[in-house]
Amino acid sequence: MMRLFVLLIFILPITVNAQIEITEDDKSLLDSLYISETEDIKGADKVLHAEPIFIDLIRDLGARKGEREWNVGLGMTDKNKFDEYTTLVEYEWAPINRLGLEVELPFSWYYPSSSEYRNTTIPASKLNGIKTAIQYSFYVSEKRSLSMAIGYINEVTLTSFNQYNKERIVNGNKYNPFFVAAKRWTDNLHTLLYTGPVIEKHINAPAQVTYQINSNFHYMISGTRNFIGIEFNKAVNKSDFDMTIRPQMRLAISNNLMVGIVTGVPIKREFERFSTFIRLIYEPKHKA
Repeated sequence: MMRLFVLLIFILPITVNAQIEITEDDKSLLDSLYISETEDIKGADKVLHAEPIFIDLIRDLGARKGEREWNVGLGMTDKNKFDEYTTLVEYEWAPINRLGLEVELPFSWYYPSSSEYRNTTIPASKLNGIKTAIQYSFYVSEKRSLSMAIGYINEVTLTSFNQYNKERIVNGNKYNPFFVAAKRWTDNLHTLLYTGPVIEKHINAPAQVTYQINSNFHYMISGTRNFIGIEFNKAVNKSDFDMTIRPQMRLAISNNLMVGIVTGVPIKREFERFSTFIRLIYEPKHKA
């Protein structure tokens, strides 16, 4: 995990420096051509924004009818005495202009971090839940390079695998209405805000409310879909404030396949230390 973190720190400046041989005029031309591929298409308006890797959106802001995307995510978090491995599979699509839908299956697997913690009580592995989501871009302005959306994520939470024959499988629900605003300041500089409450209600237990404030800054490499950036994932409840800083990069492997690499650095190490996350993004051919 630490090796991946160190590798990312070295890769990010190398990726930027690889653009030095391109003149400023060439960069401007490449940027204009790439942006026009997204925006200067007959049909509904859409602004090109850099989308965060860890907290990703329900389709692009200003999604156009027929857009689709498959995501596969793999992650690991050091939880002091044990490690949490996460996997997810999600499918998102736009049935009409500006409306995105998503279905996701997130899994968590837990193992002791070393032999000395083998007898430590750790969480049981499970399919966390069944997540469904909707997002509507109510404001899209190519002139202002600005987009805004509202959405809702619902997750039916499930018990661990070893409890399936002992109790009900469904043990609660998570409700997450959210708001997104994204602004492209120049051809390369992008910012995005994603915020909203997460209300978690388990059966026979009081509801717990956590407020998420996720701010993002990205630099998109001229004429490409590649970017480097950082997420600040903040969680606030009545008694606590947590923030994880996530430097990240996205690389295009082909026209319809990309990979995102993220490292996580918590500002407090109460319950977890460093983490890593990789997201594979596949966009099938657009169906109009």
